[in-house]
Amino acid sequence: MANGSLNLWIFNKNKETALGCQIRKKIIFDIAKGLAYLHEDCIQKIIHLDIKPQNILLDEDFNAKVSDFGLSKILGKEKSRVITTMRGTPGYIAPEWLSSVITEKVDVYSFGIVVLEILCGRPNVDRSQQEEDPHLLGLFRRKQEEGNLMDLVDKCSDDMQLNAVEVVEMMKVAAWCLQTEYARRPSMSTVVKLLEGSDDVEGNMNEEYPNGLTPEAREAYSSTILPSMLSGAR
Repeated sequence: MANGSLNLWIFNKNKETALGCQIRKKIIFDIAKGLAYLHEDCIQKIIHLDIKPQNILLDEDFNAKVSDFGLSKILGKEKSRVITTMRGTPGYIAPEWLSSVITEKVDVYSFGIVVLEILCGRPNVDRSQQEEDPHLLGLFRRKQEEGNLMDLVDKCSDDMQLNAVEVVEMMKVAAWCLQTEYARRPSMSTVVKLLEGSDDVEGNMNEEYPNGLTPEAREAYSSTILPSMLSGAR
């Protein structure tokens, strides 16, 4: 893939090569479409189990492709959950892995972490942070309670800063995917519909997460969405 993996771009502190807001939104949408395909549109349900920026590849136009199915698990359509040993990458693993009984919602949780990383421009664990919490999710929860989510918007991108209000609204999509109870997380097809601007889905999210996307942010979010393709394994 011409532009390599996502981590090379979102964790890059070079302002000249920092991705703008529209490209990041499209990458988020592409990942959501890819996961929705794996979970619902394949002949058999596929749980990826290792969603992280290193496994998201970018082509010359920054179209994102889900890759590396080395840890994935296949379920029959009649099955809703599977018992398996813990697998994945620390920092992206959902809480229910402690029970070893998992569903496709573990991918939804990992997706939520990746969305935060894309919007904040920092990895989920960053030991270089001296004054802040090195764990992005912990920092996100604290800033959320304080009402200071704008502090987390990637400061290496002037375009992200200019669109900070919209970026904060997108963080709420991540929050919906990161709920501790897996049953309360949305399906990836629901996330796709939300990003496409579905009023019905937005209403459901507002019930689960009261500070959901505003109509203005939703319209801005869906205005540049383009179709996605799913890559094969590498």
